[in-house]
Amino acid sequence: MSELHVMTHPLIRHKITLLRMENTGTSEFRKLVEEISMLMGYEALTDLKTKDIEIRTPIEDTIQPVIDGKKMAIVPILRAGLGMVGGLLALVPNAKIGHIGMYRDEVTHKPHAYYCKLPPFIEQRQIIVVDPMLATGGSLCDAVSEIKAQGGRYIKCMCIIAAPEGVENFTSNHPDVPLYVGCVDRCLNSNAYICPGLGDAGDRIFGTK
Repeated sequence: MSELHVMTHPLIRHKITLLRMENTGTSEFRKLVEEISMLMGYEALTDLKTKDIEIRTPIEDTIQPVIDGKKMAIVPILRAGLGMVGGLLALVPNAKIGHIGMYRDEVTHKPHAYYCKLPPFIEQRQIIVVDPMLATGGSLCDAVSEIKAQGGRYIKCMCIIAAPEGVENFTSNHPDVPLYVGCVDRCLNSNAYICPGLGDAGDRIFGTK
């Protein structure tokens, strides 16, 4: 089973509560998603590799660490995952951005892929796949499978709210991929929505509810 990391930081938990509220407007919702993503990203990136380089300060020459290797790749699952990109870019401004498009069949609740564009040298990059909601886990499983098929090797996934069913599905199918979630909720309802959840994250981010 893959590593499951459930966030416990009080700031993350507080902001997720605000995110859930029905009366949280579009602008505030977007801002909260971005802030939560940045806080989660700080936790998820503690193992980034570094190398030492020589620099000059206003005082003297010194050896100091910088991030090693190819620039990170952030891969949002469209469309809701776009809301999480800004928070991670605040931490790693030079990260490359990929996109994976998925939509959910409203009857079967199965994901359908319609787009995938990843940065070059994907096999050398630390990849962070982001999607605010992990419901059934189908979209995230398929997205990671596609990234692996294109050569991606160093993959982590970040979701703000997850259902136990989605966590089980994902960790069973991709036991090698660490999963970072802000909160694990109670269950899925008959329409495969997370309970208590926060509704449709994409609609609330883009104001289309």
